[in-house]
Order: sequence, then C-alpha cells, then structure tokens
Amino acid sequence: MSQGSGVEQAIARVARQLDGWAHTLGFSQIGVADVDLSSAEQPLLDWLAAGFHGEMGYMQAHGLKRARPAELVPGTVRVITARMAYLPLGTAEGWVEHEWQRQERPGEAIVSVYARGRDYHKVLRQRLQALADQIAEAVGPFGYRVFTDSAPVLEVELAARSGLGWRGKHTLALSREGGSMFFLGEIFVDLALPLTEPVTPHCGSCEACIQACPTQAILTPYQLDARRCISYLTIEQGGPIPVEFRRAMGNRIYGCDDCQLACPWNKYAQRSTLPDFDEREPLGGAQLLELWAWNEAEFLRRTEGGAIRRIGHERWRRNLAVALGNALAAGAVDAAAMKAALVAEREASSPLVREHIDWALAQAAP
Repeated sequence: MSQGSGVEQAIARVARQLDGWAHTLGFSQIGVADVDLSSAEQPLLDWLAAGFHGEMGYMQAHGLKRARPAELVPGTVRVITARMAYLPLGTAEGWVEHEWQRQERPGEAIVSVYARGRDYHKVLRQRLQALADQIAEAVGPFGYRVFTDSAPVLEVELAARSGLGWRGKHTLALSREGGSMFFLGEIFVDLALPLTEPVTPHCGSCEACIQACPTQAILTPYQLDARRCISYLTIEQGGPIPVEFRRAMGNRIYGCDDCQLACPWNKYAQRSTLPDFDEREPLGGAQLLELWAWNEAEFLRRTEGGAIRRIGHERWRRNLAVALGNALAAGAVDAAAMKAALVAEREASSPLVREHIDWALAQAAP
C-alpha cells in the first residue's frame, strides 16, 4: 500500500466516524466546509465600511482574514464545523412564553439564556480539542487549530456552507432540528475531508425576528447594525449606553434573546446534553435589587467560570442601573427601595455608573 493511499483511507475512516465522536462529546451536529469564502468578502467589507460593528474594532483589525481561512491558518484546506445546543437540560416545553413573561415583571433581571451557565468558550474549546485529539489518533499528527468565537472567523458563513443550518434574517445560524439556540465552533484542518452539503434556507416570508427587535437593530433581512443591538450595548459597548436605547432595554441586563424568542424554528430548540449550561443561581430569575447589592468581590465570585465576568463589575452596574430606571418608569412595586438603593450607591460609583444612576432616578414616576 502506498503512503498516499494509506492517508486517504485514514481520512475516509475519520469522515465516517466524525459524527459519532462529536455526539459523544456533546455536539449536536458536525459539518465540513471548504475554505473558499470569496463570495462573503464584499458583504463583510460593506458591513464594516458602514460602521455597523461599532466598538468591536477586532472585527476590522484582521481585514479579509475572516473570509480567508487558509490565510488565517496557513495550510488549512477544510474547516470542521460544530454546533452545540445550550438550552439547559431541564428547560420546560413552554420556555419561550416563560421568557416573554419575564419582560412583564420589571423588577426581575433578565440574563440571556446562553450566559446563565458556564462560559461556552471554555466548554467548546475543550471539547473541540478532544475531537481533534481523536482525529490525531486515527490519522497521526496533522495541522489544525481550534476556534470558538475567539478569532476572526466567519462562523455563520462556515456553518451555512457545511450544512449545519442557514443564515436567518437576524443573521444567526438556524437549523430545522435545533432552531438557533446553539453555539458554533470550528477546527481548521490540513486534511482534505469530504465536504458536507449546505441546506436550503427556510425563513420564507417570515420577518418575526425583525419585528421583535426592541431597538430595530435588524435594518433589513440579513443586515444587523450591532450598535443598536441590546446584546452589543450591554456587553460590547464600553462607555455610556446611548440614551435613545435605554428604555428599549427594559429589564435585560446581559444580552437579549428577543429575535430568537420570536423565531418559529425555536420550537425545535434542543436541550443540551451537558450540565455545563444549566442555570447558575440566581441568574435564572434574580431580582434587580438582589444583583445591585453585589459588590465587586461578590460579582467576581458569582460569575467565576461564566461568560458574564468578561464585562466587569462597572458595566454590570451600568446595565443594572438602566434596568432599575426602567422598573421605576414602569411603577415597580418596590420603587421606593429601588430609589433608595440607587441613591445610596451614587457617590461611591464611577462617573460612568453615576451617570446611569442619575438617568435611572429621573425615570421615577412623579
């Protein structure tokens, strides 16, 4: 047997076993994409030129490497794509309606579903590495690099090209089997694995996500202005939250799920098979006042190992101040306690937080 045919047989064996290995590691689906993303280059450049990335300068810093995997990781000929469901295992059937109802309780704090458990970066990176290790056992040493929302990678584009789903009008990846409640990860490899076929888009004429967005961040189908997105504002925005978007934030203090809650395909959202994404107390239903009482040490302790920690205590307080202001405007039953808590922390707060406290107090009903 020639060396070349031996490698080809090993690659064919990996292709047959990849799905099984991935499911054992907790992934919902695996695909394989080509590295030619040239058709995505101009849309990326146009989006950046419009400034829709806001303060996310890292999206512009790498230029077209996002659309050129073989330049980002020399030697790459395929990208293994993976999706992993993140709805907690015990999530009830009526979870979508439950999440909508929480917005009607102004004193309650809403953290995006994906951020209530362990930091997904850590979970996916470890399991993608384990998958790469299994491939290495089958073919021997090979060139690869693991990514999970951690480098200039066009994740949704690669997911769509490899059949994990299609790009929804909210710009997230959508799957008929799993809605959009999943994370994406990739392994750039120098193995010529057989490609998996893309799937047909199934959004049709539906624009529920566009209509549901509280800040009209989805300008047109497939066009998102991140600067208007509540997820961006509460996580990526470094300074003051623009006044014109504060009321629309409601009681969302970290991220926003509205476009996903409105999407009909999420009735098929899958539960995670891993305990990592189970809700940590009290992130599934805490009161704003409870979270406002956390000092920085308590914040760091409570968010250890989670995605929320990355924004830091100051942005956390900034977001909470906005939510408390919206609760005051809504006539929350504990309005007096909220005002007292805001006033008590005003002088000791940073200028950024103090400005949001002042805004919040000004929202109180006369």
